[in-house]
Amino acid sequence: MHAPFRLKNIYYATVFHADNWGILQGLSPIPCPKKPEPPQQQARAQWRETADKLRGQFTKLSALMDAAEDDVLAFMTFPKEHWPQLASTNPLERLNKEIKRRANVVGIFPNDAAIIRLVGALLAEQTDEWQVTRRYMSLETLAKVTSAENTQALLEEKQAA
Repeated sequence: MHAPFRLKNIYYATVFHADNWGILQGLSPIPCPKKPEPPQQQARAQWRETADKLRGQFTKLSALMDAAEDDVLAFMTFPKEHWPQLASTNPLERLNKEIKRRANVVGIFPNDAAIIRLVGALLAEQTDEWQVTRRYMSLETLAKVTSAENTQALLEEKQAA
């Protein structure tokens, strides 16, 4: 099932890991729903139906699907306009690229603490940048998923900045 959010990549990596590859051979394709995305109840029903189809022959895979159901379908609790941001790993990839770039500048680290200091400083810098200058999701769309008092505090913070 197409699940547009970040954890799908982790889920797919787990499913298609070398240990599970023997399980997946001979697996016939399972039809995916076409757009528009089904409601959450339909998606959960289809997820369980697919896991049940696999249960007899692929017990490890079906157990993995049972365990991952909530994580893979969690994106559906958010408004549809958030789904592209939840699917994207661009911010994480950008952060990893910046860590790699700065580590290459340093070259050799004298100990593990030096690496932790560099990455910690970079993470603190990125946190400040995202809090002050960038918003990955607008406050208006976030208002749909936050409580009223949190929404008011976020809007007041935006107006103050």
